[in-house]
Amino acid sequence: MSPLSLARQAHARIIEMIFSGAIAPGDALQEAKLGDVLEMSRTPVREAIKRIEAEGLAARDGRFLRVRRLTRAEVEEIFFLRGALESYSAGAATSLPAADLDAIEARIRALMDTGPEAGSPGEEEEEGEEHWRVDNAFHRLLAGATGNAVLLRTVDDLRLRTCMFDHTQVPERFRRGCEEHLRILDALRAADGPAAARLMAAHVAGARDAILARIDTLSGQTR
Repeated sequence: MSPLSLARQAHARIIEMIFSGAIAPGDALQEAKLGDVLEMSRTPVREAIKRIEAEGLAARDGRFLRVRRLTRAEVEEIFFLRGALESYSAGAATSLPAADLDAIEARIRALMDTGPEAGSPGEEEEEGEEHWRVDNAFHRLLAGATGNAVLLRTVDDLRLRTCMFDHTQVPERFRRGCEEHLRILDALRAADGPAAARLMAAHVAGARDAILARIDTLSGQTR
């Protein structure tokens, strides 16, 4: 298994421990201890911890990195901004070349054919990485079409903060999200900016609602 795959596996398992309450808010993320629990070397665990800090699920407290959990309010704030920025981006992306739209559509359709719902358990991790790559490419394509570098960086940062809620956490969003992407591309091909903006706003709202429901479920499990 590649170092990237090991780090992703470590990340997924640590996230699950956080969400399940095995690692509680306030607990320190320690490489050696987690390495023993996960039966992994320190390197992938270290990379996973760095990613968790970047995602906002952990914060420095003196010499320790301690777990925090995204609140409903934080998720709502993140998606409020995403909805505003990404619906604007979609509405302004009607000038994207047809070749770019065709290329991302091909990747989305390939993902739908071979993604988490169709794959075997042994392929789940690799497919999860591809799901993130394709999803990220779609959203970056539209945000980048604005020509606004600050907007693109902001969208990147906002998406990173909730990317732990992937298909393993909100599986119902996988196929639905792909289908919503395709409808946005159809609107862009028709040069219908207002429709693309409306569809993107609905897409972002759907992701927000699924994540909030997941947070509520996980909170209920740890009470």
